[in-house]
Amino acid sequence: MAQSGLAEEIALVDINAGLAQGQALDMAHGLPYMPPVKIAAGTETDYADAAVVVITAGAKQRPGETRLDLLGRNATIVANIMDYIVAANSEAVVIIVTNPVDILTHVAIRHSGLPPERIFGSGTVLDSARFRYLLAKHCKVDTRNVHAYILGEHGDSEVAAWSMTHVAGLPIADYCAICCRCNGWQTIKDSIVQQVRDSAYHIIDYKGSTCYGIALALTRIVGAVLRNERSVMTVSSLINGAYGINDICLSIPCIVNANGVEQITNAHLLDDELKALQNSAAILKKTLADLDNQLNSHL
Repeated sequence: MAQSGLAEEIALVDINAGLAQGQALDMAHGLPYMPPVKIAAGTETDYADAAVVVITAGAKQRPGETRLDLLGRNATIVANIMDYIVAANSEAVVIIVTNPVDILTHVAIRHSGLPPERIFGSGTVLDSARFRYLLAKHCKVDTRNVHAYILGEHGDSEVAAWSMTHVAGLPIADYCAICCRCNGWQTIKDSIVQQVRDSAYHIIDYKGSTCYGIALALTRIVGAVLRNERSVMTVSSLINGAYGINDICLSIPCIVNANGVEQITNAHLLDDELKALQNSAAILKKTLADLDNQLNSHL
């Protein structure tokens, strides 16, 4: 964000105040090489006049802790942050990044009572970028000439929308018929989708965490809000009616502007894609129900 020139001021808020101060100071030393921006450690009072709040806070999994237990702790963290945002009477657009992002976006909306369009998750914006990268690599074209989307959960049930995939303005199947590099196209498609799903696992195996790709994706998302771009992005938003899906957050192409999610698209999908997207929604609903049961049992 600092390098992009999009923001006038960036405040870092962390439960570990010293960490926030150290990060802010470290970045501030690079200001001679960046567009003018104020970078500082902040507090919850900074939510009051923020245009955008990006929530990346989350707990680490403890030894022997189940995925559901970890989800419960992260849900509590996100809910607590939303309490501070509401208490500050903030009108900011809130972007959730903490995983599992779809479930925690739903928690943030439900807990805060704020307008759903003002709260959305990073969703499959990065997954879609990975999809475009791999398609561009296969087709030997500039990544910016590939338009493609990953829909549904940011996770194992995500769906590649091949029917919405275009290269150089052509549907992917038509382009591949021209370029003649697609012997065994179905096998190639399956391999590309699997690589998209496994990308984060491989990066984490290699270096412990992902950071650069998601940082670039978030800068793009925040830029769309700050500049009121009305950009089409696969952010995770609350779906009620589109694609036969109700009351769950997942990713489909949305128009993002200064107020958050302005519009959710309802494009025509192939029958198998629609079924896979609805299955992804069902998986997320089950996870949300499991979380609710766990939290209720602790009351």
